[in-house]
This record gives sequence, C-alpha cells and structure tokens, in this order.
Amino acid sequence: MQNILFYQEAFVSYLKQFKTDKEPQSLYEPIDYILNLGGKRLRPVLTLMAAEIFNTDYKTALNAALSIEVFHNFSLIHDDIMDDAPLRRGHETVHEKWDVNTGILSGDAMLIMAYQLFENYEPEIFRDLARLFSKTALEVCEGQQYDVDFENRDDVTIPEYLKMIEYKTAVLVGAAMQMGAIVARATIEEQQGIYNFGRYLGIAFQLQDDYLDAFGDPKTFGKQVGGDIIENKKTFLYLKTLEFSDKGQQQELQDLFSISPTENDDKVQSVKQLFLSSGAADATTKEIENYTNKAFSVLETLDISEDKKNLLKTFGENLMTRKV
Repeated sequence: MQNILFYQEAFVSYLKQFKTDKEPQSLYEPIDYILNLGGKRLRPVLTLMAAEIFNTDYKTALNAALSIEVFHNFSLIHDDIMDDAPLRRGHETVHEKWDVNTGILSGDAMLIMAYQLFENYEPEIFRDLARLFSKTALEVCEGQQYDVDFENRDDVTIPEYLKMIEYKTAVLVGAAMQMGAIVARATIEEQQGIYNFGRYLGIAFQLQDDYLDAFGDPKTFGKQVGGDIIENKKTFLYLKTLEFSDKGQQQELQDLFSISPTENDDKVQSVKQLFLSSGAADATTKEIENYTNKAFSVLETLDISEDKKNLLKTFGENLMTRKV
C-alpha cells in the first residue's frame, strides 16, 4: 500500500480529467467550481485505500471514489443553501457566487452524475455499489432533516444528536470505504467491518468539525468560524454545556441561542466562553478520541496485515488532531 498523500494526489489527478465542459455553461460551471475548491478528499481517499486493503489496485476504484466525491460536493451545495453559508473552503459558496436556483439545479445534476459513474463497472459490482449508494444517500437526507428539525427543538438529547451526525456525515464515510471493498470483491463480513471502521471515524470527524467550528483558526478552517453558533445549531458542544451547567448558565446559553442570526456581535464569544468554562470543550475532545478508538478496535477484527492497520490508524489519528 501507498501513503495517504499518494492516494490524494492520484485522486486529484483523476478528478482533473473529469470534464464537465458542456452546455449550458451556467449549469456546469458551478460543478467545476465546487469540485475544484480543494478540500481534504477524505472520502475518495478512503475508497482507494479500501480497495488496496483488500488486495486490489486502487485504480479500479477511481470511479467509485469520484462518485463519492461528486455526491459529497452535491450535498455541500445544498447544505450551504439551507444554512445560508457565505464560505466553503475559504471561498464563496455556489449560491453566493451564482444564485440559489443555480445551486439547486447544479447540485441536482451532480447527484445524477454520481450515479452515472457506476456505469463503468460490470453489472454485479454496479448493483452492489448502487444499492449501497442509494441507502446511504437517503440516510444523508434523513440526517440533514434531523439537523434542521433540531434547530426548532429545545429537548434534543445527546443520543439523538449522535444519530443525526451518524446519518448526516458518518454513513457516507463508511460507504466510501465499503465501496472500495465492493470493487475489490471483499467478502460481506469484510465489507461490513471496513464500513463500521469508516462509520466510527466519520462520527469522530464530525465531532471534530463541530469543535473546529467554534475553536478553529479562520485562516485554516475554510468556513466561517462560529457559524454553528450564529445559526443556533445544537451541537455536541451546546448539549454538553447544558448538561454540565447550573440553571443560571443554562438560561444564559438558551438566551444566547434565541438571538437572531443577524444579531450576533458578541454572541459567538459569549457562547464559546460557556463551552470552555462548563467543561464541554474538553468533553468533546474526549468523545472524538473515544470514537476514533472505536474505529481502531474494529481493525482488530479484520484479517489484514499490521502495515495496513497502521496506515488506517495513522489516517484516523491525523483526522483526530486536524485543524482544517
């Protein structure tokens, strides 16, 4: 197996060959824009790695990896519209650079293009990829709806929140790894094992994203720091702060989260201070480590070499300590 940088570079090189230079340009230009904004390429890299973990050349998984990346970016376009987010990876979001209608339609086209990429595989592989993809795509939509619903609820529990991020984020990470295993013709047991590794890693990844949204560096994070606070999103940090605080602090936090997104001059700093003083920030970093270790424990059930296990552990450790 190669190192992680190798798979990133191989995927980016393949992505550059994925041309959408078609008419109407107003539909396809936003697609090129979002796909070429950079990013960690986490999901496609995992697809390529999974193929080689199960003894298949990563090149056979490139179309599956590209499908995952196209779908992921489709979901980002629509998420940014729903969140009215101004920045994505340090650049204007698609709906800001063009308009909302363009963002919706270009995103829809990307979903279709993601499915089309499975046509490069023989029927049995196509069927298994499409079945997993359809299940995962629907779960991502369910997770997004839970996220929206939670904004108008004051009784969200931590188990509910963890289920939401599992569906919204983690299942796609798990599916990315399972797709590599499908292309490699791994057994059902091997597919499920590598899926669970990715799923746990995906939960840790989203918890780290929540943490960075509050405490990340704007120069490296690539999104608007404090965006979740401004939008009154009840993240793990918020829920843990409520759990750890006295009634006075609970009321203060709830009052801050009743402020309109347009009236947030001091809101972000005040909320961050509550996250820190309550111990919620520390609890979040511990939970990130907990889910990363759960992912690592799954590796011990897989019949793969220690070198391959160590590469996956390195990947997980890098995610756990990332700043972007």
